[in-house]
Amino acid sequence: MKAEELRTVQAPIKAHYRERPDAALVTLKAEGQIGTGITCTVAIGTALIEAGLHPATGGNGLMACSGNMLLEALAACAGVTLSAVATAIGIEIREGTVQAEGDLDFPGTLGVSKDTPVGFQHIRLCFDLSTEATEEQLATLLRLTERYCVVFQTLQQPPEIRTSYRATRNTT
Repeated sequence: MKAEELRTVQAPIKAHYRERPDAALVTLKAEGQIGTGITCTVAIGTALIEAGLHPATGGNGLMACSGNMLLEALAACAGVTLSAVATAIGIEIREGTVQAEGDLDFPGTLGVSKDTPVGFQHIRLCFDLSTEATEEQLATLLRLTERYCVVFQTLQQPPEIRTSYRATRNTT
């Protein structure tokens, strides 16, 4: 897609959001089905992904790890955002890769150490790009990618998360 095509596609959407800011708030949803054993199946597009325990917590490694899925979401979002920003500002990316990696210290997750945080302690996001862009252009591209990447921004500035439950009990 060329910059002009992207502007043409996005112009009416942006105009609509300017006229009706309330229309810009979109609720995305994901649902998982708790499975047999220690699994949860999640629909991602048209594919079903079965998630399970990471081998470092007792899993067999045959199922997706939700920590990896988080990093995959970051890599996907950052890659799409970088491509859109590059297109919009006229930087040609011949090819590229996005790598997201994060460090987990599992004693916290397993309840072995209350002093060890649960969750990623560090996340690194790296772009390997084939381009003729200058260092200044690449700095702008990275800054704008960070600014507009939904997953990146969500991890940088976590939203309030609320949990709830509904329970159905057998009364027989």
